Amino acid sequence: MPFVHIRVAGLDLAPPQVETLQREATRLMADAMGKKAELTAVLVEIHDAARWSIGGRPVPAAAHLDVRVTEGTNSEDEKAEFIRQAHGLLARVVGPDLPLATYVVVDEVPADAWGYGGSTQAMRRAAAA
Repeated sequence: MPFVHIRVAGLDLAPPQVETLQREATRLMADAMGKKAELTAVLVEIHDAARWSIGGRPVPAAAHLDVRVTEGTNSEDEKAEFIRQAHGLLARVVGPDLPLATYVVVDEVPADAWGYGGSTQAMRRAAAA
């Protein structure tokens, strides 16, 4: 049940570009991280480039991808591959102005600290056991 939060600045993304980010982020969660696509939520936010800086300097375009997954459900290699591919996705959508300091973050949340449908992931594990 991952939650993917993508922020893009400096671009006026057309609906097909937003759909590409949503579809491809969902695919990456399934393929690289082994998550269920049908439970993957993706939020794409678009911001004014004037609100984003790197090293204290404005940038023409920028992006950030943050994903939350249950702690301990992915290996170091899976996370590294996801980060590599997610950066590639951002680079394809944002283009050549994408700064080097473009971060992809995998946040691992304890199973008892989040869930969906009114149940924590810990509760789901216990019920399945």
